[in-house]
Amino acid sequence: MFEIVGRKEEESEKINKPILSNWQDGWLRLKQNKAAVISLVVILLIVVLSFIGPYFSEYSYEQTNYEKVYSEPSGEHWLGTDKFGRDQWTRLWEGTRVSLYIAVLAALLDILIGITYGAISAWKGGKVDNIMQRIIEILVGIPNLIIIILLIMIMRPGIMTIMLAMVITGWVNMARLVRGQVFKLKTQEYVLASRALGASTSRIILGHMLPNTLGIIIINLMFTIPSAIFTEAFLSFIGLGLQEPLASLGVLINDGFQSMRNQFYLLAYPAIVIVALMVCFNMLADGLRDAFDPRMRK
Repeated sequence: MFEIVGRKEEESEKINKPILSNWQDGWLRLKQNKAAVISLVVILLIVVLSFIGPYFSEYSYEQTNYEKVYSEPSGEHWLGTDKFGRDQWTRLWEGTRVSLYIAVLAALLDILIGITYGAISAWKGGKVDNIMQRIIEILVGIPNLIIIILLIMIMRPGIMTIMLAMVITGWVNMARLVRGQVFKLKTQEYVLASRALGASTSRIILGHMLPNTLGIIIINLMFTIPSAIFTEAFLSFIGLGLQEPLASLGVLINDGFQSMRNQFYLLAYPAIVIVALMVCFNMLADGLRDAFDPRMRK
């Protein structure tokens, strides 16, 4: 006798806005952050140039030409030459690629060790957690730079030595972060249900816990990479990093510093690249944190 007036159920389903996942919502928020988007574009541009840039020059990064020492920028040498007549365009992008390679690989190793250590510490709890946290406290109490310098002085300077030196203590922050997240997640109902159903520890951690901490891990990775870039540049600048004829941003800054009075541009090129990388990575990390960290959302 009576007919309900209003929209039909089928029409309501079409009108209602679909529910976005956390990743979709975070991506939409990130795209609205102009500073983060511009930073991402700049980073991608630098990464692309670090791979294809050297191919635009006919000279290799280690090729010398003593007849064109300290040549100013020209059509033949776009960014000039250094004290050995080496093409600076090629060396700049070769050095950028090497520095990025060291920083990214060191950051990934930090993440891998930190996730493993922090997850085990939180999951085991009790005495195991106490012992593992005391080890972290000891490492935190020792200045990171001193450990890195001592290791490089003992071992032969090189790419692997620098990465190993940065990884020794670089994983500590990630371990603490993951430990806190696992402590919070292991009491959640879906984790308790998985344990009750007999799921293995590795399956629970890899299948349930880590996916829920992936956003925070990516954000921390973006903060770790610029720190690793700066560390490599500093070590190479003081002579404890890569050695000639290898190129890195630190090596190029060291070379440019020695001739900055007459050839200031040799210092300016790598300085601009390293500043751009550090600023853009930090701005991108801030944007990712604002987009994916629920505590930062208004």
